[in-house]
Amino acid sequence: MWEILIGEPVATCLSPSVYDMICKLGFEVRENCDISSIVTQNGDVCWKKITDCMVYTESAQDLDHRESVRLLGPVCQAVHLHLSSLPEGQFEMQYAPALQWTGVPELFPEILDALRSLESPSISLSLMKLTSCLERALGDVYLLIGKDCPFLLRDLLASEELAQVFGQSVMDVLKVFVGSPRGLNLRNVLWHGFAAPQEVPPKYCSMLVLLTVGLGQLLKGYLQQTNFTLAHRPFVTLTSIEDLIIFPDVTTEVLSVLEEVMKKSTFILKVMLPYWEVALTKLKSHRFADCAILLLVQLETGLRKVFAEVNECPKRLLTAESTALYTTFDEILAKHLIDGKINQLPVFLGEPAMERAAVRPLMSLAAAYVSRCHPASQLKTQVLSCGGSIGAWPLLPLPEEAKREAVRSEGDSETDACSSLITEIVAELCCHVPETHRTAHLSGPLPPEEWPRLLHALCSIPVRTLFCPRAVLEVLAVLRRVSSHCRRVCDQVAACVQLRRRQWEDRSLRSRQRRNYLRLVRSTKLLFPMLYLILLLIALELINIHMVLGKNASEYQQYLRFLKCVLQYTENLAAYTSQDKNKWDEAVHLTHAALLKIWTFTEKKQMLTHLAKKSTSKVI
Repeated sequence: MWEILIGEPVATCLSPSVYDMICKLGFEVRENCDISSIVTQNGDVCWKKITDCMVYTESAQDLDHRESVRLLGPVCQAVHLHLSSLPEGQFEMQYAPALQWTGVPELFPEILDALRSLESPSISLSLMKLTSCLERALGDVYLLIGKDCPFLLRDLLASEELAQVFGQSVMDVLKVFVGSPRGLNLRNVLWHGFAAPQEVPPKYCSMLVLLTVGLGQLLKGYLQQTNFTLAHRPFVTLTSIEDLIIFPDVTTEVLSVLEEVMKKSTFILKVMLPYWEVALTKLKSHRFADCAILLLVQLETGLRKVFAEVNECPKRLLTAESTALYTTFDEILAKHLIDGKINQLPVFLGEPAMERAAVRPLMSLAAAYVSRCHPASQLKTQVLSCGGSIGAWPLLPLPEEAKREAVRSEGDSETDACSSLITEIVAELCCHVPETHRTAHLSGPLPPEEWPRLLHALCSIPVRTLFCPRAVLEVLAVLRRVSSHCRRVCDQVAACVQLRRRQWEDRSLRSRQRRNYLRLVRSTKLLFPMLYLILLLIALELINIHMVLGKNASEYQQYLRFLKCVLQYTENLAAYTSQDKNKWDEAVHLTHAALLKIWTFTEKKQMLTHLAKKSTSKVI
């Protein structure tokens, strides 16, 4: 089947106008630019020299990207010669303080080493890491003023918040380099695998380093003026051992086979082969993040080649013009093409397509692989983790005196009403557990000791992750936030119980605090099943997540509003159960109101688990 991929070698993946923009336009103006007009001896960036290169249309409403790139060419060249010729250590001494705002200042000496090496793949890799670092750091700056950071880089660069910090003309410079398909668009062209190593002028990498320095200097002045403090969002960290050991060790023998396969494979574009060679070098030297970046990008490039061939649309291999979208993973792995036709790539990439003997172990591994980082998989992990945390509550020892006093004060009508609703809702939800995962207990009230087993059973059911439209991902995002708040409540309650127990035994609690502790003890008996109910609801909705595509626009919005009501409940509950609030009676009122909403929506039979049952009934 791979013979259809063998044809004329691809010289470039850049369309003519994009190639002209990146590889030619910035070299047209032939003049020497004095570096002292761009950066002072002390390392201060002279922004006026750079922003003066910005050219606008007659209405002054929009940038003339092409003319701006032409004028920036000599400036970028001067910066490149300056940075690449700096003596060892001078860069760190002169510019390092202004790079602390990125959160990863250790990245920049590596970039300088790549620029000095003149190795094209290393410079491209540096530019990818730099644009990624810059995007995240700019998002952190945005959050100094704004609330929800824009998802797309172009929207981030167009925001009023960043213009307020850095100035509009400075943001226009960034738009020319990384923020618009009408400009150089270096971030997207590299991260989506369109630019071959030799097509990326090193001077643009040098220029972005200096721009990052200049942004740090501007930010320092803004922070001094406003007394704000820049906080960096934490990175995602894989802490589970299972997530870290899913692939076998790659032996030297396998690597040598891969090197031979790379040279012969029709999946790999010859112009991109240097990236693969550097990726293997990074793997051998245990630079796994660098290896993953290069291979992820080249996986998209190779799959785009196959996509263009099997769907008979060869022009999709090239970068699109500014008026059209690039062909990226979103479309390459979609079920349907834009015109509604079936995407032939998933059909083509079956096991018979992978006939080389050396990849058979990888094929068997892939057959058993379950996504670890997909939102659906992450949600399963959250549910099980939260369930384990709740399960530890009964093990928290309570002073005998406190237990006796708590029992004497029980009998609250609202608490009883909550308990009755929980029993009814759980019974209704258990009716929708797949028959293969049911037990005799599910015909009646579910005993508390069965809840952990049921959650594990539901989370063991595979959830399809290949085709996940935006609606599916949006629901998953809300459910993950709900689960996250549930876990926060679990941890807060456990910490509070342990603290108050010690204080009770030490007799250091005042009368009001003792009464509040008793309310805490009573409320845990309600929150214990309530949190399990929410986790059960999440698990059932998760295994039926793709049923959301069967809802029309109105039904989808109603469903989303319901989930956000549950989210609001968990957010408020997390606030009420924090140690500085201790609003246990209010938590009961809140829980009663939430249960009524859940029961009302459950009766409408509009949850995904209800739709799944209807769908099954129709088939039968």
